[in-house]
Amino acid sequence: MLDLLPQWIRDGIGDDVAFWIGYLTNGKHLAWYASVQFTLFAAVCGGLVALVLGLAAAAVRNSAPWPFRMAAAGYINIVRGVPDVLFFLFFPLAFEQAMEWLASTQVCTPETLALNTGQWPPCDAANWRLTTFEYLIMASVSLGIVYGAFTANVIWGALRAVPHGQLEAARAYGMSKAQVLWRIHIRQMWVYALPGLSNVWLLLIKATSLLSLLQIVDFVTWAQRLGAANFSRVAGLVHPDWRWQYYLVLLVFYILLTWISERAFGAITRRVQRGMPIVAQEAM
Repeated sequence: MLDLLPQWIRDGIGDDVAFWIGYLTNGKHLAWYASVQFTLFAAVCGGLVALVLGLAAAAVRNSAPWPFRMAAAGYINIVRGVPDVLFFLFFPLAFEQAMEWLASTQVCTPETLALNTGQWPPCDAANWRLTTFEYLIMASVSLGIVYGAFTANVIWGALRAVPHGQLEAARAYGMSKAQVLWRIHIRQMWVYALPGLSNVWLLLIKATSLLSLLQIVDFVTWAQRLGAANFSRVAGLVHPDWRWQYYLVLLVFYILLTWISERAFGAITRRVQRGMPIVAQEAM
């Protein structure tokens, strides 16, 4: 990028500034900046999956027949107790190997299976070579499953926090069960759920730093590579260990995401509180 600047600008900024401009705009750093899209994609898609699973699990636990309530409660309580990194590694690996096993039943001959006993995949033809996008999809689903359990617990508590008298009043006015659910119950539930959902969202954002475990060259991975001591046979030691400087950039990046998220949730909370007299009463 430095070569694109006119000569008089390069002469005016000096050699030191020119060096840093050229260094911070080389191909590796541009790839580092572009890798932010992987973090944002995993956060947004994982958040959407978590919200869908959370709404479904909370609704089932709140009003479905008891076998379904028990299944929803099991999902919420068990998944919340599993370490994030363990589930983040388990689900993609289990899904990938399940697909390879299904493929092996179709494309692998009995002779090949016998020769490759104890090896994985069962044969070369069954090997599923995933792209970065496919790994991102699995990472988003993994994040959604884990934080969907937290989301479900928050929404379930928010549903129970809505005053029962308002639901009875809505039924007394002749509203159907569906109208009571969508116009009264869920409408007021968001007021109680949003503070907890904002915490879940911030936890999900922090968990996106695990993307490198799925062979995704994300923002964190590039910071580790660029910050490590860089040695070249031609130029010698280009720079020593600068990892803490790059980790500082990561720190600022995640703090900025947190700040933006807090502002967004604040705006959403003010929006859903419109026309909610219960909020004003509780504030008093």
